[in-house]
Amino acid sequence: MKIAAGVGKNLAIVQAAQKVDFEIILTKSEDELLDLVLNGNVDAGIRGSLSASHFMSKIRENYPEVSRASLLELKGHKFLLAPVGIDEGDTLEKKEKIIDNGVQFLKEMGLEPKVAILSGGRPQDRGRSPLIDSSIDEAEQLTMITKDKYRVKHYFILIEDAVSDGANLILAPDGICGNLIFRSLVLIGSIKSHGAVTLGIKEIFIDTSRSQNEEGYLRALKLAEKLAKLRKK
Repeated sequence: MKIAAGVGKNLAIVQAAQKVDFEIILTKSEDELLDLVLNGNVDAGIRGSLSASHFMSKIRENYPEVSRASLLELKGHKFLLAPVGIDEGDTLEKKEKIIDNGVQFLKEMGLEPKVAILSGGRPQDRGRSPLIDSSIDEAEQLTMITKDKYRVKHYFILIEDAVSDGANLILAPDGICGNLIFRSLVLIGSIKSHGAVTLGIKEIFIDTSRSQNEEGYLRALKLAEKLAKLRKK
């Protein structure tokens, strides 16, 4: 098994790489990491502490509909949170694609998908602002579009109910909200992150925050290895 990982200013990824029993190729540039992943020279890649913007712009040249979903864990319950890229999930069509790709990933992991769609308020909050109304309306529309294909429920703003009900794909209103939720849960709170799965590509690539600690990077490396093994079966 051969995994490529990016090394930027945060050297915790280097310490994490020393604690695994499979081969790690450490790279110091986004282009080098991208070439290794897209050319099939490694079984999987993780961003480590390199910049996301350059890498994602390059990968979108090959996969324009790519998005990221963080794999989080709370008290043993693992779930995807998407979108987490600040420029992702900003249209109804993009959100539907994220659900399609997220469901496919969960099935590949042997999990029964349970989708929770979030919006900007409770049902009774309609009329408080046009932004809230628009968010609720779009979430309702997305639920109607996907309910015949998947097990989907609109939880409005109640992310806590979605998690307690066992949802394993939680869709934020947009990428900015998703990124803020991730940072609140993982970088301030105590929820475990296994990295963000890159959806919509055939290669295996795990995105990680540049602010992640050694344990977080170690979990991402192990996730990359697990996905690579599943792919080879």
